[in-house]
Amino acid sequence: MKQSNSELQQRAEQLRRQLQEASHAYYVLDHPIMEDAVYDRLYRELEQLETEHPELISPDSPTQRVGEKPADRFQSVQHNIPLYSLENAFDTRELEAWDARWRRHLGEEPENLAYICELKIDGSAIALTYENGVLVRGATRGDGVTGEEITQNVKTIRSIPLKLKLDDPPPVVEVRGEAFLSLDVFENINRERQEAENPPFANPRNAAAGTLRQLDSRIVADRQLDFFAYTLHLDSAELTSQWDCLERLREMGFKVNPNRKCCQSLQEVEDYFDDWETRRRDLPYMTDGVVVKLNSLELHERLGFTQKAPRWAIALKYPAEEVPTRIVSVTVQVGRTGALTPVAELEPVQLAGTTVKRATLHNKDRITELDLHIGDTAIVRKAGEIIPEVVQILPDLRPPDAEPFQMPTHCPACGETVAQPPGEAVTRCINSSCPAILRGSLEHWCDRKALDIDGVGEKLVGQLVERELVRSVADLYELSVEELVKLERMGEKSARNIVDAIASSKKQPWHRVLYGLGIRHVGSVNAELLAETFPSCDRLAAADPDAIESVSGIGPEIAASVFGWFRRDANIKLCDRLKDAGLQLSGVPQKSKPSESQNRPLAGQTFVITGSLPNLKRDEAKAKIQNAGGKVTGSVSSKTNYLVVGDDPGSKLDKAEKLGIPTLSEAELLEMIGG
Repeated sequence: MKQSNSELQQRAEQLRRQLQEASHAYYVLDHPIMEDAVYDRLYRELEQLETEHPELISPDSPTQRVGEKPADRFQSVQHNIPLYSLENAFDTRELEAWDARWRRHLGEEPENLAYICELKIDGSAIALTYENGVLVRGATRGDGVTGEEITQNVKTIRSIPLKLKLDDPPPVVEVRGEAFLSLDVFENINRERQEAENPPFANPRNAAAGTLRQLDSRIVADRQLDFFAYTLHLDSAELTSQWDCLERLREMGFKVNPNRKCCQSLQEVEDYFDDWETRRRDLPYMTDGVVVKLNSLELHERLGFTQKAPRWAIALKYPAEEVPTRIVSVTVQVGRTGALTPVAELEPVQLAGTTVKRATLHNKDRITELDLHIGDTAIVRKAGEIIPEVVQILPDLRPPDAEPFQMPTHCPACGETVAQPPGEAVTRCINSSCPAILRGSLEHWCDRKALDIDGVGEKLVGQLVERELVRSVADLYELSVEELVKLERMGEKSARNIVDAIASSKKQPWHRVLYGLGIRHVGSVNAELLAETFPSCDRLAAADPDAIESVSGIGPEIAASVFGWFRRDANIKLCDRLKDAGLQLSGVPQKSKPSESQNRPLAGQTFVITGSLPNLKRDEAKAKIQNAGGKVTGSVSSKTNYLVVGDDPGSKLDKAEKLGIPTLSEAELLEMIGG
């Protein structure tokens, strides 16, 4: 449908306003309000509008601006050599267009042409200056010409040498690179922020940028930033290529990303890009694309720069991790604890390589915070690269007839009135007979970490609830083969296997039963802690909140939840039925003897090693694990406790992720061992 001139002008004004606010928040307020990928998409929409309709261009359009002012909390400094941003390509067609442009500008076919491909690290660019081999200044990118002097913070990054490893260093060396946070460190930072009731960082890049601009360098040191160097400026006739520069940087003592490649053709570049689109998810840090540079420094000199970017380099971006799309409607799901979770139904959009049609909205308070209307343009991302979620609404793009969404007052599954308990953000169905709650409880009970009942999954649970064969987890132990064979796609052999699996679960220890009960805030680790102190269901049921909270690792919220659960008659009756059915409602979790635990910290644990470890050879790592009491096997199974992961891990990592087995880096393994 063709849009009128007034509609096009209105859209252009909306986009300009949105982009200006985002730019100001990022560069001046140091408080990003949208992902780069979202900004790029909206920017390109505006750019296309202005290209097709030049009359829409205004002097204040972001497309007419070279850069933004840096924030003024630190001293502003002029970069000795400008830090240009890179032009972006979002598919191989745009990569080929870039290749054609620089060739036209050069006017001739270069000899010995090669491209250097480097993973584009999702962090924060910084400029380093060394005088006579000693680090004298570190600065943020800023607008590329002027940045902020953050030398004290830069010095806390251990992968940045304070002195170059050169016997006779040049008078001045300029280095450019990316400061970033590993995914493990990022998760730890957010966990600590949430425990301190501070808002978590949206992603590792924002966390890295915010960390670099901390006024207290001790906070920067605690956050364990890392650094990859990728650009070197110094007067040396020996350096003739980008590959030479990377090798020299490594010799100087810098970390250089090992996942780089010299390609002889554009097809090799595209193959490298395609190869890492999947493999990048196995990396310990975030990468959102591939930087492609002409290898020859002579070509860099001859091609030079546009107003904004070098002609000899481009960033080929992977499918965006955050994208804008429109909300078509909102549905509400009910979980095993009765929590009502609103879910946005979206116009389908490509996100992180998959088509996304739905995204979580978390709870009523989150919807209020977002000020969500049906028809809004929303920014969607994958939380942990798995679960899509709405992270922001763009109200300036809201249609005039958009209606605000209201959470239901009655449960969508059972029709009973819902409630929002005091102090909670979650709206809950409080009907214990609600079929949605029952389905969730049964699936949790059968989970691998709980009673581990093989063959009882979501589809079977749905049939059991729908046909009213099961009204609680205790009813599972009364199911017969004759009842099960009447279900869809259920033969006698399958029914027998399920009955046997349910019977076998009676052997699971007390702490697993406790976890399977699904008491709020009681995870598998907390269940084990409680079972150590309260070796039977009766003793835990009789304990008061103070006694429960006295358990190391159990806080007041968990204690109140456990105490409250055992105050309900229906729950006590459930425990009695489980005991009568033969389940283990008593027993202490098996632990190593204290002396053995102290001397052999990995006693009783099974490990698998995959990939190349940075420092230890495979045999050395195996010997260390065995000396600490652990066992090393060659394949991942449900009995594996940890997978130790190095560079270029194989299919073992995929299997471990499917089984929910924790992974360790070499450093984390050594920390567990104690050296």
